[in-house]
Amino acid sequence: MTRSQPPRSSPSALQIAVPALVGLALRLTLVLRFPAGAGDSAIYEELARNWLDEHVYGIYYANGLTLSTIRTPGYPAFLAIIYLLRRSNGAIVLAQAVLDLGTCFLVAWLVSRMAPPPRRSRITLAALWLAATCPFVANYAAVPLTEVLATFLTAAALIPLVSACIALDGGDPGSGWRVPWKTWFAGGFFVGLATLVRPESPLLLAALGLVLAIRWRHRADWAKLARAGALTAAGLLLPLLPWAARNWVELHEVQFLAPPYAASADEYTPRGFYAWTNTWLVRYRDVYLVPWNIGSDRIEIGNIPASAFDSPGERARVAALLDEYNSTTRLNAEVDNGFAALARERTARRPVRTYVLVPVERMATMWFTPRTELLPISGHLWPVRLQWREDPLGFGVTVFLGGLNFFYLGLAIVGLRRALHRPTAWAASATMRTALMLLLVFILLRTAILTQVQTPEPRYVLECFPALLALGALAWLPRPASASPVPREVQDES
Repeated sequence: MTRSQPPRSSPSALQIAVPALVGLALRLTLVLRFPAGAGDSAIYEELARNWLDEHVYGIYYANGLTLSTIRTPGYPAFLAIIYLLRRSNGAIVLAQAVLDLGTCFLVAWLVSRMAPPPRRSRITLAALWLAATCPFVANYAAVPLTEVLATFLTAAALIPLVSACIALDGGDPGSGWRVPWKTWFAGGFFVGLATLVRPESPLLLAALGLVLAIRWRHRADWAKLARAGALTAAGLLLPLLPWAARNWVELHEVQFLAPPYAASADEYTPRGFYAWTNTWLVRYRDVYLVPWNIGSDRIEIGNIPASAFDSPGERARVAALLDEYNSTTRLNAEVDNGFAALARERTARRPVRTYVLVPVERMATMWFTPRTELLPISGHLWPVRLQWREDPLGFGVTVFLGGLNFFYLGLAIVGLRRALHRPTAWAASATMRTALMLLLVFILLRTAILTQVQTPEPRYVLECFPALLALGALAWLPRPASASPVPREVQDES
């Protein structure tokens, strides 16, 4: 009789190489066949060039090169490093393709920290395959925008933070002190680097704070909560201090992040207009036609959906305000105040719509839009017969990508459920629950907060994908019914 071989503790080189090559091929196909551009790309590229050539972090305006704070310096610094080697869009997107492949390995590393030893190799490989074949972040490697770098740094931050959460769950009341201080600090530091790329990145630490506050809610644990908070806060602030010091010395401003609405000091911010769109705007199509046209193009009343008006009189008021705006394509304070009054009236009339229904619909837009905005297809599904007849390939790709959103979310739900319901020593007592809750709360909190920005763009949730794919990989855990019971000694210890 042959003795059964013990399970492999780590994947083989070939098992790692195959998904890595598949992932690289996917990313190279996207960046070489479907290069894309975006309005913000030019801003980031100009900041990087001026930083290198003029040694000034600023933008050229009518009065010359002017110091700027409209974007934090993380992504321009990334571009500047690439420009030292080669100044071309091709160099940027190829570097981002390689960086995004690195994110796939970070996701696999994150999952390896969470998976139980008997299944670690299998689940780690599942995570690598899921991340390598996910087209959504990979697609953004084809455009000079912050998403790829921000997602990479988010994945890097999750590894020490999840590791710290796992170490808390050893059943020892004093386990919070046993987490090395460097682990908390490293998590905060990577979040700080991510904040220099995307200013909403500290939401990951906010999610951590919520999870730890629940776990350490008793007075006896408050010292551990304070210690973890202080160390992560120190890590967060360290990368931000040079940027804040520059703003204080050169601009006499106390500013750690980009300004609200990413606007320059002399640029008028249409807060009233945005308050009005927050009472109805839920579709990504409307982002193109309405808020993105402010200050640059006309806004036609016919492009605004009927949900933006509660009555014919209200529609007439909006039409009058738009007529005044369209005469100059500049939104002055008087017109903006008119939209602010409309926003107040609509919110007072139906507060549930503004504070609940619109945010929920925006969540659906961010998570379930097919994400074809960077591809040369329309992304339209309705009417089905017409779209299929006019562009069967584009229609099929749109349906496939839309279905992938449901697949990844469904897989994450299955993985979370299996991880929480495993009656094994790996999941005994509170083991792993804090780490799992960190991933879940991060996804929910980031999604909820970003429904409040002026444009519900699907790319805003891409930084959630390392957490989402990590939960999805846990779906390769065995079903709860087939899991072995908790050993007697574990029950006794509990």
